Amino acid sequence: MTDPGQRGFTLVEVLIALAITAFVAAASYSGISSTLTGAEQLRTASERTRDLNRALAFLNRDLRQFSNRPVRDEFGGMQPALSGGPLAFYPLSLTRDGWSNTLQQPRSELQRVFYYLEEDSLWRAYYPVLDRAVDAEPQRMELLQQVTALELRFLDTLDNLQLDRDLVVDTRGWRESWVADPGAGNAVPPPPVALELRIELADLGEVRRLYELPLR
Repeated sequence: MTDPGQRGFTLVEVLIALAITAFVAAASYSGISSTLTGAEQLRTASERTRDLNRALAFLNRDLRQFSNRPVRDEFGGMQPALSGGPLAFYPLSLTRDGWSNTLQQPRSELQRVFYYLEEDSLWRAYYPVLDRAVDAEPQRMELLQQVTALELRFLDTLDNLQLDRDLVVDTRGWRESWVADPGAGNAVPPPPVALELRIELADLGEVRRLYELPLR
């Protein structure tokens, strides 16, 4: 016999319990989903920052180890130790010292490196020799994606260095290109004393760096 003091759940009570369970489950899923989305966004941002710092580390190292050694291109023409800007073949090319030679290969420790944009990516390339032949093939490495612009400005002498009212270096009067004069024969210009690098990123905006070149 059924105890008259006991009774089961009514349909309304069951539906209310199911609704509460569904609400708690939905809230829990939403919280977990937000946590996972935040973790993924943090991971993506961390990787992006790492890639940017890696690209800047290459640039910093190459410019810090700049060497005043002009080179001959594949057509026999003399190129400055450093050149760049819209009038140059590459946005930035330079000779650098300190090329590690752990295998003791018969080569110089100087290296000619190039930075350029291709399909919205920043690339670094170098040739195995300084004075290259026509059939020389560069070694290339992709440094950074989603790069929409790469611009440089060059300071010729310290006498032209100017500061604005906030004591910030004013680069508006700096040269936009640093190239050899086609009418000067094999004569090449001396390197600039400093340069400004501007990288425009699709997601992070503008990154600017100023570099003082070593006197070598």
